[in-house]
Amino acid sequence: MKNQDLLQLVEEFGSPLYVYDAAKIESQYKRLTDAFSKVEQFKIHYAVKALSNISILKVLKKLGSGLDTVSIEEVMLGLHAGFDPQEIMYTPNGVSLEEIENVAEMGVQINIDNLSFLEQFGTKHPKTPVCVRINPHVMAGGNANISVGHIDSKFGISIHQLPHLLRIIENTNMNINGIHMHTGSDILDIDVFLYAAEILFETAKHFKNLEFIDFGSGFKVPYKKDDIETNVEEFGKKLTKRFLAFEKEYGKPLTLAFEPGKFLVSEAGFFLAKVNVVKQTTSTVFAGIDSGFNHLIRPMLYGSQHYIENISNPKGKERYYSVVGYICETDTFANNRRISEIHEGDILCFRNAGAYCFSMASNYNSRVKPAEVLWLNGKGHLIRQRESFEDIIRNQVEIDILNETVIA
Repeated sequence: MKNQDLLQLVEEFGSPLYVYDAAKIESQYKRLTDAFSKVEQFKIHYAVKALSNISILKVLKKLGSGLDTVSIEEVMLGLHAGFDPQEIMYTPNGVSLEEIENVAEMGVQINIDNLSFLEQFGTKHPKTPVCVRINPHVMAGGNANISVGHIDSKFGISIHQLPHLLRIIENTNMNINGIHMHTGSDILDIDVFLYAAEILFETAKHFKNLEFIDFGSGFKVPYKKDDIETNVEEFGKKLTKRFLAFEKEYGKPLTLAFEPGKFLVSEAGFFLAKVNVVKQTTSTVFAGIDSGFNHLIRPMLYGSQHYIENISNPKGKERYYSVVGYICETDTFANNRRISEIHEGDILCFRNAGAYCFSMASNYNSRVKPAEVLWLNGKGHLIRQRESFEDIIRNQVEIDILNETVIA
Protein backbone atom coordinates (compact mmCIF):
# COMPACT_ATOMS: atom_id res chain seq x y z
CA MET A 1 0.00 0.00 0.00
CA LYS A 2 1.17 3.52 -0.76
CA ASN A 3 1.01 6.52 1.56
CA GLN A 4 -1.49 8.19 -0.72
CA ASP A 5 -3.82 5.18 -0.43
CA LEU A 6 -3.66 5.37 3.36
CA LEU A 7 -4.28 9.13 3.42
CA GLN A 8 -7.30 8.67 1.16
CA LEU A 9 -8.70 6.04 3.51
CA VAL A 10 -8.36 8.41 6.47
CA GLU A 11 -10.14 11.05 4.42
CA GLU A 12 -12.96 8.60 3.70
CA PHE A 13 -13.28 6.75 7.01
CA GLY A 14 -11.76 9.14 9.59
CA SER A 15 -9.11 8.59 12.23
CA PRO A 16 -7.90 6.74 14.13
CA LEU A 17 -8.22 3.88 11.67
CA TYR A 18 -7.00 0.32 11.23
CA VAL A 19 -6.25 -0.81 7.67
CA TYR A 20 -5.35 -4.36 6.56
CA ASP A 21 -3.79 -5.32 3.23
CA ALA A 22 -5.28 -8.61 1.99
CA ALA A 23 -2.43 -9.09 -0.51
CA LYS A 24 0.15 -9.12 2.30
CA ILE A 25 -1.82 -11.75 4.22
CA GLU A 26 -1.90 -13.90 1.09
CA SER A 27 1.84 -13.52 0.44
CA GLN A 28 2.70 -14.48 4.03
CA TYR A 29 0.41 -17.50 3.81
CA LYS A 30 2.07 -18.59 0.58
CA ARG A 31 5.52 -18.04 2.06
CA LEU A 32 4.76 -20.51 4.83
CA THR A 33 3.11 -23.12 2.60
CA ASP A 34 6.04 -22.89 0.16
CA ALA A 35 8.49 -23.47 3.02
CA PHE A 36 6.75 -26.78 3.78
CA SER A 37 5.80 -27.72 0.22
CA LYS A 38 7.46 -31.14 0.51
CA VAL A 39 5.17 -32.17 3.37
CA GLU A 40 2.22 -33.97 1.78
CA GLN A 41 -0.23 -33.24 4.59
CA PHE A 42 0.45 -29.69 5.76
CA LYS A 43 -2.15 -27.56 7.55
CA ILE A 44 -2.24 -23.98 8.78
CA HIS A 45 -4.65 -23.01 11.56
CA TYR A 46 -4.76 -19.22 11.79
CA ALA A 47 -4.67 -17.97 15.40
CA VAL A 48 -7.94 -16.04 15.63
CA LYS A 49 -6.89 -14.08 18.75
CA ALA A 50 -4.37 -12.10 16.64
CA LEU A 51 -7.10 -10.41 14.60
CA SER A 52 -10.63 -11.74 14.75
CA ASN A 53 -12.60 -9.62 12.29
CA ILE A 54 -14.93 -11.91 10.34
CA SER A 55 -13.78 -10.51 6.99
CA ILE A 56 -10.15 -11.35 7.86
CA LEU A 57 -11.24 -14.90 8.74
CA LYS A 58 -12.94 -15.18 5.36
CA VAL A 59 -9.75 -14.04 3.60
CA LEU A 60 -7.86 -16.84 5.33
CA LYS A 61 -10.58 -19.41 4.64
CA LYS A 62 -10.34 -18.60 0.94
CA LEU A 63 -6.59 -19.27 1.14
CA GLY A 64 -7.25 -22.72 2.60
CA SER A 65 -6.52 -22.03 6.25
CA GLY A 66 -8.19 -23.57 9.27
CA LEU A 67 -8.52 -21.79 12.61
CA ASP A 68 -6.83 -21.96 16.00
CA THR A 69 -9.26 -20.76 18.69
CA VAL A 70 -8.94 -20.22 22.44
CA SER A 71 -12.55 -19.50 23.43
CA ILE A 72 -16.02 -20.69 22.54
CA GLU A 73 -16.73 -17.22 21.18
CA GLU A 74 -13.82 -17.53 18.74
CA VAL A 75 -15.19 -20.93 17.69
CA MET A 76 -18.56 -19.30 17.05
CA LEU A 77 -16.88 -16.54 15.01
CA GLY A 78 -15.21 -19.21 12.89
CA LEU A 79 -18.45 -21.06 12.30
CA HIS A 80 -20.16 -17.76 11.46
CA ALA A 81 -17.39 -17.00 8.94
CA GLY A 82 -18.15 -20.30 7.16
CA PHE A 83 -15.50 -22.67 8.51
CA ASP A 84 -16.45 -26.31 8.95
CA PRO A 85 -16.12 -27.53 12.56
CA GLN A 86 -13.38 -29.99 11.62
CA GLU A 87 -11.28 -27.07 10.32
CA ILE A 88 -11.20 -25.51 13.79
CA MET A 89 -8.80 -26.34 16.62
CA TYR A 90 -9.86 -25.30 20.13
CA THR A 91 -6.96 -24.78 22.56
CA PRO A 92 -8.27 -23.13 25.74
CA ASN A 93 -6.49 -22.48 29.01
CA GLY A 94 -8.21 -22.20 32.38
CA VAL A 95 -11.75 -22.40 30.99
CA SER A 96 -14.51 -24.48 32.51
CA LEU A 97 -15.02 -28.14 31.64
CA GLU A 98 -18.55 -27.16 30.60
CA GLU A 99 -17.16 -24.85 27.89
CA ILE A 100 -14.88 -27.60 26.58
CA GLU A 101 -17.83 -30.01 26.42
CA ASN A 102 -19.99 -27.42 24.65
CA VAL A 103 -17.31 -26.88 22.00
CA ALA A 104 -16.86 -30.64 21.59
CA GLU A 105 -20.57 -30.94 20.82
CA MET A 106 -20.01 -28.53 17.91
CA GLY A 107 -17.67 -31.07 16.28
CA VAL A 108 -14.53 -28.97 16.77
CA GLN A 109 -11.10 -30.53 17.45
CA ILE A 110 -10.48 -30.31 21.21
CA ASN A 111 -6.98 -29.65 22.60
CA ILE A 112 -6.67 -30.19 26.38
CA ASP A 113 -3.75 -28.85 28.39
CA ASN A 114 -4.24 -30.18 31.94
CA LEU A 115 -4.45 -33.64 33.51
CA SER A 116 -7.54 -32.95 35.62
CA PHE A 117 -9.78 -32.04 32.67
CA LEU A 118 -8.22 -34.70 30.47
CA GLU A 119 -9.27 -37.39 32.94
CA GLN A 120 -12.73 -35.92 33.49
CA PHE A 121 -13.38 -35.40 29.78
CA GLY A 122 -11.97 -38.81 28.84
CA THR A 123 -14.13 -40.55 31.43
CA LYS A 124 -17.32 -38.92 30.15
CA HIS A 125 -16.49 -38.78 26.41
CA PRO A 126 -13.96 -41.55 25.62
CA LYS A 127 -14.85 -41.69 21.92
CA THR A 128 -14.39 -37.96 21.25
CA PRO A 129 -11.01 -37.30 19.55
CA VAL A 130 -8.74 -35.18 21.74
CA CYS A 131 -5.41 -33.49 21.14
CA VAL A 132 -3.01 -33.08 24.06
CA ARG A 133 -0.99 -29.91 24.62
CA ILE A 134 2.51 -30.68 25.88
CA ASN A 135 4.74 -28.20 27.72
CA PRO A 136 8.29 -29.02 26.48
CA HIS A 137 9.93 -26.80 29.12
CA VAL A 138 11.72 -24.75 26.50
CA MET A 139 12.04 -21.00 27.05
CA ALA A 140 11.25 -19.23 23.79
CA GLY A 141 9.68 -15.91 22.88
CA GLY A 142 10.53 -12.23 22.77
CA ASN A 143 8.92 -11.23 26.07
CA ALA A 144 8.06 -12.97 29.35
CA ASN A 145 4.35 -12.40 28.71
CA ILE A 146 4.49 -14.30 25.42
CA SER A 147 6.88 -17.11 26.42
CA VAL A 148 4.55 -20.00 27.18
CA GLY A 149 6.61 -23.20 26.99
CA HIS A 150 8.91 -22.78 30.00
CA ILE A 151 8.75 -24.72 33.26
CA ASP A 152 6.84 -22.01 35.16
CA SER A 153 4.23 -21.55 32.43
CA LYS A 154 0.53 -22.14 33.11
CA PHE A 155 0.19 -23.71 29.64
CA GLY A 156 0.37 -27.37 28.69
CA ILE A 157 1.00 -30.71 30.39
CA SER A 158 4.60 -31.08 31.51
CA ILE A 159 6.67 -33.69 29.69
CA HIS A 160 7.68 -34.86 33.17
CA GLN A 161 4.03 -35.80 33.76
CA LEU A 162 4.01 -38.12 30.76
CA PRO A 163 3.62 -41.33 32.85
CA HIS A 164 0.55 -39.85 34.55
CA LEU A 165 -0.80 -38.71 31.19
CA LEU A 166 -0.42 -42.18 29.68
CA ARG A 167 -2.08 -43.77 32.70
CA ILE A 168 -5.14 -41.52 32.27
CA ILE A 169 -5.39 -42.45 28.60
CA GLU A 170 -5.11 -46.14 29.39
CA ASN A 171 -7.71 -45.97 32.18
CA THR A 172 -10.25 -43.99 30.15
CA ASN A 173 -9.49 -45.64 26.80
CA MET A 174 -9.86 -42.18 25.25
CA ASN A 175 -8.98 -41.34 21.66
CA ILE A 176 -5.84 -39.16 21.40
CA ASN A 177 -5.55 -38.12 17.76
CA GLY A 178 -3.10 -35.22 18.04
CA ILE A 179 -0.21 -33.82 20.03
CA HIS A 180 0.59 -30.12 20.31
CA MET A 181 3.03 -27.57 21.69
CA HIS A 182 3.52 -23.81 21.60
CA THR A 183 6.69 -22.36 23.09
CA GLY A 184 6.10 -18.63 22.63
CA SER A 185 5.97 -15.71 20.23
CA ASP A 186 8.74 -13.75 18.46
CA ILE A 187 10.98 -16.83 18.21
CA LEU A 188 14.16 -15.97 16.32
CA ASP A 189 16.44 -18.92 17.03
CA ILE A 190 15.13 -21.78 14.91
CA ASP A 191 17.47 -24.19 16.68
CA VAL A 192 15.52 -23.61 19.90
CA PHE A 193 12.33 -24.41 18.02
CA LEU A 194 13.86 -27.53 16.50
CA TYR A 195 15.05 -28.64 19.93
CA ALA A 196 11.48 -28.33 21.26
CA ALA A 197 10.25 -30.22 18.17
CA GLU A 198 12.55 -33.13 19.05
CA ILE A 199 10.93 -33.30 22.47
CA LEU A 200 7.52 -33.43 20.79
CA PHE A 201 8.63 -36.17 18.38
CA GLU A 202 9.95 -38.23 21.26
CA THR A 203 6.69 -37.76 23.16
CA ALA A 204 4.62 -38.64 20.08
CA LYS A 205 6.09 -42.15 20.04
CA HIS A 206 3.96 -42.98 23.09
CA PHE A 207 0.71 -42.35 21.17
CA LYS A 208 -0.25 -44.96 18.58
CA ASN A 209 -3.26 -43.37 16.87
CA LEU A 210 -2.07 -39.85 16.05
CA GLU A 211 -3.41 -38.09 12.99
CA PHE A 212 -1.45 -34.85 13.35
CA ILE A 213 1.39 -33.13 15.18
CA ASP A 214 0.86 -29.42 15.85
CA PHE A 215 3.99 -27.31 16.43
CA GLY A 216 2.20 -24.09 17.40
CA SER A 217 3.90 -21.04 15.94
CA GLY A 218 5.64 -17.91 17.19
CA PHE A 219 7.65 -16.84 14.14
CA LYS A 220 9.19 -13.39 14.52
CA VAL A 221 8.34 -10.70 11.97
CA PRO A 222 10.35 -7.51 11.33
CA TYR A 223 9.10 -4.48 13.23
CA LYS A 224 11.39 -1.85 11.76
CA LYS A 225 13.69 -1.31 8.79
CA ASP A 226 16.50 -3.88 8.65
CA ASP A 227 14.99 -5.76 11.60
CA ILE A 228 15.74 -9.46 12.01
CA GLU A 229 13.05 -12.10 11.55
CA THR A 230 12.59 -15.87 11.66
CA ASN A 231 14.04 -17.53 8.60
CA VAL A 232 10.98 -19.64 7.82
CA GLU A 233 12.53 -20.95 4.59
CA GLU A 234 15.52 -22.46 6.40
CA PHE A 235 13.27 -23.64 9.22
CA GLY A 236 10.95 -25.27 6.68
CA LYS A 237 13.79 -27.25 5.11
CA LYS A 238 15.14 -28.47 8.45
CA LEU A 239 11.81 -29.38 10.06
CA THR A 240 10.48 -30.97 6.86
CA LYS A 241 13.48 -33.31 6.70
CA ARG A 242 13.05 -34.29 10.35
CA PHE A 243 9.25 -34.64 10.08
CA LEU A 244 9.41 -36.91 7.04
CA ALA A 245 11.95 -39.11 8.82
CA PHE A 246 9.72 -39.30 11.89
CA GLU A 247 6.69 -40.10 9.73
CA LYS A 248 8.50 -43.17 8.36
CA GLU A 249 9.54 -44.17 11.87
CA TYR A 250 5.97 -43.74 13.13
CA GLY A 251 4.67 -45.97 10.36
CA LYS A 252 1.75 -43.92 9.02
CA PRO A 253 1.09 -40.58 7.30
CA LEU A 254 0.67 -37.60 9.63
CA THR A 255 -0.41 -34.01 9.22
CA LEU A 256 2.11 -31.33 10.16
CA ALA A 257 0.23 -28.33 11.55
CA PHE A 258 1.08 -24.78 12.59
CA GLU A 259 -0.95 -22.01 14.24
CA PRO A 260 0.47 -18.71 12.97
CA GLY A 261 -1.24 -15.47 13.90
CA LYS A 262 1.24 -12.62 13.95
CA PHE A 263 3.20 -14.09 11.03
CA LEU A 264 0.14 -13.92 8.76
CA VAL A 265 -1.42 -10.58 9.69
CA SER A 266 1.07 -8.37 11.54
CA GLU A 267 2.77 -6.77 8.54
CA ALA A 268 -0.56 -6.47 6.74
CA GLY A 269 -1.82 -3.98 9.32
CA PHE A 270 -1.52 -0.19 9.44
CA PHE A 271 -2.77 1.99 12.28
CA LEU A 272 -3.43 5.59 11.26
CA ALA A 273 -3.79 8.42 13.76
CA LYS A 274 -3.99 12.21 13.49
CA VAL A 275 -1.64 14.49 15.42
CA ASN A 276 -3.73 16.63 17.74
CA VAL A 277 -0.90 18.66 19.24
CA VAL A 278 2.85 19.18 19.02
CA LYS A 279 4.00 20.11 22.52
CA GLN A 280 7.49 21.39 23.32
CA THR A 281 8.65 20.98 26.92
CA THR A 282 12.01 21.79 28.47
CA SER A 283 13.48 18.49 27.34
CA THR A 284 11.10 16.77 24.93
CA VAL A 285 8.95 17.40 21.89
CA PHE A 286 5.70 15.45 22.20
CA ALA A 287 3.47 14.54 19.28
CA GLY A 288 0.07 13.88 20.83
CA ILE A 289 -2.27 11.81 18.66
CA ASP A 290 -6.03 11.15 18.64
CA SER A 291 -5.58 7.68 20.16
CA GLY A 292 -3.95 5.91 23.08
CA PHE A 293 -3.33 2.51 24.61
CA ASN A 294 -7.08 1.97 24.46
CA HIS A 295 -6.51 1.33 20.74
CA LEU A 296 -2.92 0.07 20.62
CA ILE A 297 -1.53 -1.30 23.89
CA ARG A 298 1.38 -3.42 22.69
CA PRO A 299 4.12 -0.76 23.14
CA MET A 300 3.04 -0.23 26.77
CA LEU A 301 2.29 -3.89 27.58
CA TYR A 302 5.14 -5.65 25.77
CA GLY A 303 7.58 -2.84 25.04
CA SER A 304 7.07 -3.51 21.34
CA GLN A 305 8.41 -0.99 18.83
CA HIS A 306 6.15 -0.20 15.92
CA TYR A 307 7.79 1.72 13.10
CA ILE A 308 6.09 5.13 12.89
CA GLU A 309 6.06 7.23 9.73
CA ASN A 310 4.64 10.68 9.13
CA ILE A 311 2.85 9.91 5.87
CA SER A 312 1.67 13.52 5.57
CA ASN A 313 5.29 14.71 5.32
CA PRO A 314 7.36 11.61 4.44
CA LYS A 315 10.29 13.54 2.93
CA GLY A 316 10.50 16.19 5.64
CA LYS A 317 13.58 16.78 7.76
CA GLU A 318 13.79 14.19 10.54
CA ARG A 319 13.47 15.40 14.14
CA TYR A 320 13.15 13.64 17.48
CA TYR A 321 9.65 13.17 18.88
CA SER A 322 8.01 11.25 21.70
CA VAL A 323 4.70 10.01 20.31
CA VAL A 324 2.04 9.89 23.02
CA GLY A 325 -1.68 9.27 23.31
CA TYR A 326 -4.66 11.08 24.80
CA ILE A 327 -5.31 8.68 27.68
CA CYS A 328 -5.19 10.17 31.16
CA GLU A 329 -2.14 8.08 32.05
CA THR A 330 1.31 7.79 30.54
CA ASP A 331 0.69 6.10 27.20
CA THR A 332 3.88 6.49 25.21
CA PHE A 333 4.10 4.83 21.81
CA ALA A 334 7.69 5.93 21.14
CA ASN A 335 10.41 7.79 23.03
CA ASN A 336 12.69 10.23 21.18
CA ARG A 337 12.02 8.61 17.80
CA ARG A 338 13.41 10.07 14.57
CA ILE A 339 10.38 10.99 12.45
CA SER A 340 9.90 13.38 9.55
CA GLU A 341 8.94 16.80 10.89
CA ILE A 342 5.46 16.65 12.40
CA HIS A 343 2.82 19.35 12.28
CA GLU A 344 -0.57 19.40 13.97
CA GLY A 345 -3.08 17.65 11.72
CA ASP A 346 -0.52 15.30 10.16
CA ILE A 347 -1.31 11.59 9.89
CA LEU A 348 1.09 9.14 11.53
CA CYS A 349 1.20 5.54 10.34
CA PHE A 350 2.09 2.72 12.75
CA ARG A 351 3.36 -0.35 10.89
CA ASN A 352 2.88 -3.98 11.95
CA ALA A 353 -0.54 -3.15 13.34
CA GLY A 354 -2.32 -6.29 12.17
CA ALA A 355 -1.71 -8.61 15.12
CA TYR A 356 -2.80 -8.10 18.73
CA CYS A 357 -3.66 -4.47 18.11
CA PHE A 358 -7.37 -4.00 17.44
CA SER A 359 -8.07 -7.35 19.10
CA MET A 360 -6.71 -5.94 22.39
CA ALA A 361 -8.47 -2.57 22.08
CA SER A 362 -10.80 -1.33 24.82
CA ASN A 363 -13.15 1.49 25.73
CA TYR A 364 -10.85 2.81 28.47
CA ASN A 365 -11.56 6.48 29.30
CA SER A 366 -14.96 5.76 27.69
CA ARG A 367 -13.42 6.23 24.26
CA VAL A 368 -14.93 4.52 21.22
CA LYS A 369 -13.05 1.88 19.24
CA PRO A 370 -11.87 2.82 15.74
CA ALA A 371 -13.10 1.59 12.38
CA GLU A 372 -11.41 -1.21 10.43
CA VAL A 373 -10.85 -1.29 6.67
CA LEU A 374 -9.73 -4.14 4.40
CA TRP A 375 -7.67 -3.12 1.36
CA LEU A 376 -8.69 -5.61 -1.31
CA ASN A 377 -8.06 -5.41 -5.06
CA GLY A 378 -7.02 -1.76 -4.88
CA LYS A 379 -10.03 -0.59 -2.88
CA GLY A 380 -10.82 0.04 0.78
CA HIS A 381 -13.75 -1.93 2.22
CA LEU A 382 -15.19 -0.97 5.60
CA ILE A 383 -15.23 -4.15 7.73
CA ARG A 384 -16.06 -2.59 11.10
CA GLN A 385 -17.87 0.66 11.75
CA ARG A 386 -16.41 3.17 14.17
CA GLU A 387 -18.18 2.89 17.52
CA SER A 388 -20.46 5.60 18.83
CA PHE A 389 -21.45 6.78 22.30
CA GLU A 390 -24.57 4.64 21.95
CA ASP A 391 -22.35 1.56 21.64
CA ILE A 392 -20.63 2.41 24.93
CA ILE A 393 -23.87 2.60 26.89
CA ARG A 394 -25.77 -0.06 24.94
CA ASN A 395 -25.44 -2.84 27.54
CA GLN A 396 -25.48 -0.68 30.63
CA VAL A 397 -28.63 -0.92 32.76
CA GLU A 398 -29.63 2.33 34.40
CA ILE A 399 -31.51 2.33 37.68
CA ASP A 400 -33.29 5.28 39.26
CA ILE A 401 -30.63 6.18 41.82
CA LEU A 402 -31.69 9.82 42.08
CA ASN A 403 -35.11 8.94 43.48
CA GLU A 404 -33.79 6.27 45.84
CA THR A 405 -33.24 6.94 49.53
CA VAL A 406 -29.69 6.02 50.46
CA ILE A 407 -29.49 4.35 53.88
CA ALA A 408 -26.04 4.68 55.46
